[in-house]
Amino acid sequence: MLSQSPPVDQLMPRRASIGVMVGNVAVGGGAPVVVQSMTNTDTADIDATVAQVAALHRAGSEIVRITVDRDEAAAAVPRIRERLERLGVNVPLVGDFHYIGHKLLADHPACAEALAKYRINPGNVGFREKRDRQFGAIVETAIRHDKPVRIGVNWGSLDQELLTRLMDENQATGSKLTATEVMREAIVQSALLSADLAEEIGLPREKIILSAKVSQVQDLISVYVELARRSDHALHLGLTEAGMGSKGIVASSAAMGILLQQGIGDTIRVSLTPEPGGDRTREVQVAQELLQTMGFRQFVPVVAACPGCGRTTSTVFQELARTIQDDIHANMPEWRKRYPGVEELKVAVMGCIVNGPGESKHADIGISLPGTGETPAAPVFIDGRKAVTLRGPAIAAEFQKLVADYIEQRFGNGRAAAE
Repeated sequence: MLSQSPPVDQLMPRRASIGVMVGNVAVGGGAPVVVQSMTNTDTADIDATVAQVAALHRAGSEIVRITVDRDEAAAAVPRIRERLERLGVNVPLVGDFHYIGHKLLADHPACAEALAKYRINPGNVGFREKRDRQFGAIVETAIRHDKPVRIGVNWGSLDQELLTRLMDENQATGSKLTATEVMREAIVQSALLSADLAEEIGLPREKIILSAKVSQVQDLISVYVELARRSDHALHLGLTEAGMGSKGIVASSAAMGILLQQGIGDTIRVSLTPEPGGDRTREVQVAQELLQTMGFRQFVPVVAACPGCGRTTSTVFQELARTIQDDIHANMPEWRKRYPGVEELKVAVMGCIVNGPGESKHADIGISLPGTGETPAAPVFIDGRKAVTLRGPAIAAEFQKLVADYIEQRFGNGRAAAE
């Protein structure tokens, strides 16, 4: 007798993390994992930054981080916020501060108020005797403006005093920890000690998010597993300097997929290096696809498509699958408003009779195109039942119309009329 598999949520128990509100977005505390991104524009260039923030938000980024590195950038932040609000873009903005964040926030109170969250890197907030004082100044500003803080450790700018001390202790005690293991421990301690200091200053625990960015998959997994074991703070995941193209996508997905499966992570960013002239929104799409593929979130309709084989010499199914998928991504910003629930749609575009009919029946709407040697007919299945058979040169266009009609009927005015 076959045993029944446990529900997915029982396989992946969520780590109990403290809920944090970032603007109007809930992070941790049982909320769905949030997709985050970051601009690569000069923040002082208001037009360019507004355009990119809006594009990232339209693509699905629920929080957007911007660089605040000098007076001109800090002065631009409130104007960027105002412009975005006029455009109807209410995405929370996070200020990324390094070296002089304490001064910029003090000199530009309108910037401090316009931001939804501050990101502090304890490795470069200040050095030696200035470190705690300047860290404390940012935390006090966050308290005054009622803003959360992300304490974001990065191994590329790790606190060298802490790392050196742990290396010396490791050697003095005769411990057999490797240099890599000591480095991982330094990253974890940097985050936890900084969080403790923020709380001592007066920042509530529900205003703190932690992150610990590294660029190697096994390091990231090890660091976050330990951080989750020793802390109940909300965690932001991301493989820093992940790389370009498929390398960055695979590395980020491998690392974060393992952690998410263990219930670790409350917000994520896929830090892809864009291709020259490439679209910054690609990292948002990859983050959404990761969460959707793992079953944590549903962002866009799923298009299942046959990979092709010797039975599928025609390229019609490939072209149709691409067209349907492109249409979905292009239309989703509007569809979210017009068709609530459309992200649950499942479409199948199959290339021959072997698996085509079965896959199409499992989808909400699917088509099985003729393969090599098959009758030139394409059965279409809607809600598991054969609805029509398409023939002739206009199969692709006719199926596209059927998909559009199905969306309207199930998610739009057609649904309201039926009810």
